[in-house]
Amino acid sequence: MSARPDRGDSAASGRPARTAAVIPAAGRGVRLGPGAPKALRPLNGTPMLVHAVRAMAGSRSVSLVVVVAPPDGADEVRRLLDAYPLSGSLTDTTEVVVVPGGETRQESVRKGLAAVPETVTTVLVHDAARPLVPVDTVDAVVAAVRDGAPAVVPALPLSDTVKQVEPRIGERAGEPEPVVGTPERALLRAVQTPQGFDRATLVAAHEKVALEGEGATDDAGMVERLGVEVVVVPGHEEAFKVTRPLDLVLAEAVLARRRANDGF
Repeated sequence: MSARPDRGDSAASGRPARTAAVIPAAGRGVRLGPGAPKALRPLNGTPMLVHAVRAMAGSRSVSLVVVVAPPDGADEVRRLLDAYPLSGSLTDTTEVVVVPGGETRQESVRKGLAAVPETVTTVLVHDAARPLVPVDTVDAVVAAVRDGAPAVVPALPLSDTVKQVEPRIGERAGEPEPVVGTPERALLRAVQTPQGFDRATLVAAHEKVALEGEGATDDAGMVERLGVEVVVVPGHEEAFKVTRPLDLVLAEAVLARRRANDGF
């Protein structure tokens, strides 16, 4: 596939503004049970990863999608994507590249970011496990970055009351956990993806923020650690994360509704 000209606004430098989407897909997804990695699980007969790539490529702003595969699975993912070509007047001219990832999500995003040309001014980071995010949400994130926000996340208000607890760990794991606070729900948001960034801001976060263990699972959180403002735009209920078997059932239902109502 070849890259297409970007159809968005112009950057302040006068160069065409380009947007790339990085999709880390190196995780195993153990909560969905044994089998293929989560991103490769079928959804309506098509792997979730393919749905996620199509969701990003469906935006007029996105001219490049970088898929970050498991460290030893880049060839397999490339063959998979070739078997499920992008379709449509917009998506069939989007460039898609595959790179091997790392041992953590943070490392995988960093490797994906390294594959993005310096001419790209806006970078999206999208979970492969959110295959049904609408294009309007993608476009809203890109527009907010291009309007000057260094970091943007789509999010929804919470419908449930949230309790802060004192976790039980070690030998006490599984015991009832005492509640230590009830945050004000109106001040909280459930964050989704794609998260959007000014390229320089995201690069700086990955260069300066080093987290131990499993690393960062939220790129906007890394940007926050730099003291840079992160803003929220409205998310969408269909941009939910497919984590457990019941989520697959819900995702199939969403696709069935789209086919019935929109011819998707």
